[in-house]
Amino acid sequence: MKVSHGLPVPPLPSNPVLTIGNFDGQHVGHRELLATVVQWAREQQGTPMVLTFDPHPVLVLSPGTTFQFLTSPSEKLTWFEAQGVEHLVVLHFTKEFAALSPRDFVWSILKEGLGVKDLFVGEHFVFGKNRAGDTDTLRELAGQAGFRVHLLKPVSSREAVVSSTRIRQFVRAGKMEQAMQYLGRPYSLKGTVIEGERRGQGLGYRTANLRPDEDRVLPPDGVYATKMVWQDAVLPAVSYIGTRPTFGEGERLLEVHVLDGDCELYGQAIEVQFLQYIRGDERFDDSGQLAERIARDVQQTRRVFAA
Repeated sequence: MKVSHGLPVPPLPSNPVLTIGNFDGQHVGHRELLATVVQWAREQQGTPMVLTFDPHPVLVLSPGTTFQFLTSPSEKLTWFEAQGVEHLVVLHFTKEFAALSPRDFVWSILKEGLGVKDLFVGEHFVFGKNRAGDTDTLRELAGQAGFRVHLLKPVSSREAVVSSTRIRQFVRAGKMEQAMQYLGRPYSLKGTVIEGERRGQGLGYRTANLRPDEDRVLPPDGVYATKMVWQDAVLPAVSYIGTRPTFGEGERLLEVHVLDGDCELYGQAIEVQFLQYIRGDERFDDSGQLAERIARDVQQTRRVFAA
C-alpha cells in the first residue's frame, strides 16, 4: 500500500475509487464500506483509495478538547492494507483546510488533487466550511467535476447505528461485549511489556504489565476476562487495569495474568483483548485479602472461557 502525506505527486493512480473518513475503531461499518470500495475498484480496474486526516479534525476545530482513540495510527495503516486499500492519502488538517468551501474541496482536492472517478460515502456525509456541504451538494458538484458519487446506508446493530462514538461509550462503561459486537472483534490495547514491582508474582499471580497510551480509550478500572496475544499464541488471561489502591495510588497500568502458562515477556510486544467485565477496582486491607479476591477472579474468568 502506498501512503501519501499530502496530495500525491502526478502521475495520479488510475481510476481512483475513493472513500473519506477517519476510520477510528475499524468497526463493522467501516469494514463494509471498505469492502465495497475495494470490490468496485476491482470491477472497474481502478485503484481503491482512502482519504483521511491528521490530526483528527476535532483536535483542530475544538482546541483543548480531550479526545481519545480506539485505534493507533500504526494499527490503522496495517488494517487499511489488510482490507485491500492500495493508496492511502493523509492530509494535514488545519484551520485553513477546514475553511475550504464545499466547492473548493471538491475541485481542488477530489478532482484536481486526486482525479477521483468514484466516491463512496455515507448518506449523512457532510463536508466543507462549517459542514455546509451535504450529499445533495456533493452530487451536484461531482456532476460538474465529472465523477460519480455512491451513497451507502449506515450499518446497524440491534437497530442502533454502528459508530465510533457509540463504541467509545461502550468501552468507557465497561460494556466490552457490546463493544465487541460493534467492532466485530474484541476491543484491544497493544504495547511493550514493562518491568513492574513484581507484587503479582509475590501473590502467586505473575503479570505482564503495560502502560496504556494516554490518547487511547480505556475501560473503567477493574478486572476483565481477556485474551493475550503474543507472537503466534492467543492465551486466556485475567487482566486488571487501575492504580493498585491496596498499595497506595500509583500510575495506571494494565496487568495481565495468563491463566495457564508462564511466559518471560519483559520487552515483548503483546496485545490484550477485552472480552468481559468481571468487577470494579477495590482496595483491600492487606495483600492476603487481595490474593483471595484474585483467586475468585481467576475462577470467574475460567467460567467465562468455559461458557
